[in-house]
Amino acid sequence: MSRSPRLRGPSRPPLAIVGSGADRPELGRRGQKAGSGSEAGSPPPRTERTDRDTGPPPSRVSEEAGTSSQEAVLRAELRQRTAELQERTADLQRLKAEYDNYRKRVHRDRLAVGEIAVANVLGRLLPVLDAVEEAAGQGEVTGGFGRVARALVAELTALGLISFGSVGDAFDPEIHEAVTFTAMSRPESPSGAVCTAVLRQGYRVGDHLLRPAQVSVTGDPPAAPARPSW
Repeated sequence: MSRSPRLRGPSRPPLAIVGSGADRPELGRRGQKAGSGSEAGSPPPRTERTDRDTGPPPSRVSEEAGTSSQEAVLRAELRQRTAELQERTADLQRLKAEYDNYRKRVHRDRLAVGEIAVANVLGRLLPVLDAVEEAAGQGEVTGGFGRVARALVAELTALGLISFGSVGDAFDPEIHEAVTFTAMSRPESPSGAVCTAVLRQGYRVGDHLLRPAQVSVTGDPPAAPARPSW
């Protein structure tokens, strides 16, 4: 008995066994994507944040530290400049006070020099005034000479010349020169010595005594010197 020939159709590829996807990474990733897609509606899991995560970044910390150090340097420099300014201000105030004192002293010295110069000139003119006064006492200062004498006295008075010495003045040994003394008790005089006659006028210019007035003095007799007790 003859066998009929077996017809062969197109060859089929071998069946592949689908596993868990561990041996095929691409299948695992696809499964994860599908799983994440299925859980898209659920909120993401909360993760705990540590202090390291919440703190500022290291770069910011370094910047803040650098800023603090610069501020400290600026404060120290400001204190130093303030101290220098106070020292310079004190020096200027001291220098100004010294200059003011120097200016006052120079002004005072100039006035004193001027008074001394005027006093020297007026002192040389006192004999002229004595001659004019003596002539006036004898009635010889008349006419044009009288006008000259009056003008001379007025100009000297304008320069600061002051005459002193009058009858009845209390005797002052600093401005009076006693030519004669008469011992007599005079209760009306508190000092006990009075000028009873003016022999020559005294003159001064400011605080400068050109010459004392020559006077006759009357007063209490001088007290006897005390005897020592030993």
